[in-house]
Amino acid sequence: MAETAQQKREREHREDLQRLRGFRPIDDDFMRGLFQQNLPLAQFVLRIVTGKPDLVLTRCETQADMKRVTGARSICLDAYGTDDSGKIYNLEIQRSDLGADPHRARYHSSVIDVENLDAGQEFKELPDTYIIFITESDFYGEGQAVYQIQRMNLTTGKPFDDGTYILYVNGEYRGDDELGKLMYDFNCTDADDMNYELMAERTRYLKKDPEGVRMMCKAMEDMRDKARAEGKEEGREEGRTEGMNLFALLIKRLSELERTEDIERVAADAAYRNQLLAELSIQ
Repeated sequence: MAETAQQKREREHREDLQRLRGFRPIDDDFMRGLFQQNLPLAQFVLRIVTGKPDLVLTRCETQADMKRVTGARSICLDAYGTDDSGKIYNLEIQRSDLGADPHRARYHSSVIDVENLDAGQEFKELPDTYIIFITESDFYGEGQAVYQIQRMNLTTGKPFDDGTYILYVNGEYRGDDELGKLMYDFNCTDADDMNYELMAERTRYLKKDPEGVRMMCKAMEDMRDKARAEGKEEGREEGRTEGMNLFALLIKRLSELERTEDIERVAADAAYRNQLLAELSIQ
């Protein structure tokens, strides 16, 4: 017996609650909930990963959509913030190595640059940008806590100083320092096992407080609905393309057979069109 719409919603809600219990901060769905409207936590994490203990974050938003150039690929940033000196920070969680490809870091940097320089401004007014990938595995495999990437003048051996900084944070790092403890917390499912209270407090809220649980379940439901809508649209687009291809093949075949009257008829009669597709074994 097929489940009703209500039963489906209830089943999906139970599944969401089960998923929520297993979430870790390094899971991007959960990370967005951690930083949503939580400037102190975002600032705390950025201070540790950048090694800037005096960093003061003035703004931070999650799921920031950026697409200023028409026709260019848009990006949705996990966390996007600005400090009190105007420097910009993009913090991304990357579970797979594919998502941490250096070309992606380059593109994020370029899109943020375009977003932050208006017509009439001097190029030197571009703010410094920090693209930070926290990767679940050691992306470069050298056992380092953080890999700092910066352009340099290969001839002189000195930094290029264009204000672009890229950091890969090793999610496997467990050194006995602030970053090692933070990466341990990023991989915890239980707030009681975490080192830092700011991380633990927000995790408890999202996993145990009724309001936090509702927020996370709503986020998962929205993502599921979006995926379904995108799947349906993709299916419709594929269907339209397939239909047009079949129609073109039918017209070509009828032309070869010099069946001019049939060409005129299939353009307006869907039933007759399907009949001829079957008759001529076009599929």
